[in-house]
Formats: sequence, C-alpha cells, structure tokens
Amino acid sequence: MAHFLLVAGAFHGAWCWELVVPLLEANGHRAQPVELPGMGADATPFDETSFTNWAWTVADAASACAEKPIVVGHSRGGVVISQAAELAPEAIRLNAYLAALLLGDGKCGLDQPAMDGRDTRAPDFVNSPDGIRIIADDRLLDAAYEFASPELRQRAAGLVTPEPVFGLTTPLALTPERYGTVPRAYIECVRDLVVSLELQLAMQAREPCEIVRTIDTDHCPTYSAPVLLADTLDDIARSL
Repeated sequence: MAHFLLVAGAFHGAWCWELVVPLLEANGHRAQPVELPGMGADATPFDETSFTNWAWTVADAASACAEKPIVVGHSRGGVVISQAAELAPEAIRLNAYLAALLLGDGKCGLDQPAMDGRDTRAPDFVNSPDGIRIIADDRLLDAAYEFASPELRQRAAGLVTPEPVFGLTTPLALTPERYGTVPRAYIECVRDLVVSLELQLAMQAREPCEIVRTIDTDHCPTYSAPVLLADTLDDIARSL
C-alpha cells in the first residue's frame, strides 16, 4: 500500500483532507496531510515564510517517509509539489495533481495557459489592502464547493484563511534533471469552476502526465465527493 502526502490548495489547510484521510486508511494506505507554514492551523506570519519554505516543508516531509510517498497537490498546491519535486526528486514516488496548477519552469500560479471556453462564472481573487495576502470571498467558495452539502460548505467557510500573495506570484525553478524525473498523474475535475477543465487540459498539454484520471466533481472533491476521490487515489496507487 502507498503513503500519501496531501497538500491543500489556496486558502486551505490540512483540515480539508479530513474526510479523505480515513477513507484512504481504510484501503490500507497511510495518509498524511502536510500543513504549510502560515496556512490552516499553522500560525506562522506570512512575512516569516516563503514559497521556498513551503516547498521545503513538502520535500522534507517526503524525505522523512519510510517509503517514497505519492504527493498529492490540490489547486495551488500543484505549484508547491512541483517545486518540492525539484528539491527532493529522489524522495517522491509520484506527484499527483488534483485540479491543480501544473506549470513549467519560470511560471507562477497566476500564469495560466491561454485557452478558450473559460466559464465566465469563475471567480477572481480579492486582494487585501496591505498587498501581502489574498482573501477568499463568498463567490469563490460557492464556486469551489458547488456540489458540497450546505453543512460542509459552511464548515469550509469557517476554516479558510487568507492566502499569501507569494503562493501565486513566485516563479517556479524547475529542471528536467530533477523535477522532470518524478512521474506525474493528473486528476481532472470535470465541473470545476475555479480551475476549469479547459485549463486543466491546456496545462497537461504543456506538462504531460503519465497517468490521468477524470472525476465528475467540482473544484473541491475533498468535501463534495470524498469517496470518489479516495477511490481514484487508491486506483492510481495500485496502478504503479
């Protein structure tokens, strides 16, 4: 069985995996959410951490595993796990991108491939007055959790936190010799209004993945379809 490291997306912390972890464990896997500095339950001020520190947090967690883990990055977590693969490629079995930003060298989270058909209901981020952080507004949460129950959507709304600007503006520094040696999987979310399916496909065209799975969910299947997501991750692990 596999060891999963789970990296949340923008505005989210380790809490967002709470329904998925027990399902993976029931299938015999180890499942370990990784809390990035300043996010979720971690109170590190944003000016005392950085995108590089985030990537090292994931790389160090992978290096500490008894077996090479499958590292799952959701949404903005995709750029974090890509940089972690550059830092510690020998420690990672597979990077799995869940409706995630899958970008090449020199690109940042706000650099999205040009493509047509983006759903006009997709929300934009709201910058805070201090310019250090981005705030998740109700529109963003409604789009991200379109198919989650009202109770879970309300829970998420009470747990999301601001996102540091550096999470989306720091360019990736990736090389074929390191990042390029780590196999990649992509889990497409068909009804995603935040990272649209068109965008997911455009990113994969530029950064191809060895394994691709498609699930009929919104942007946050961690709450809207945790069983389907856990089964999909289980399927990926068994295919390796």
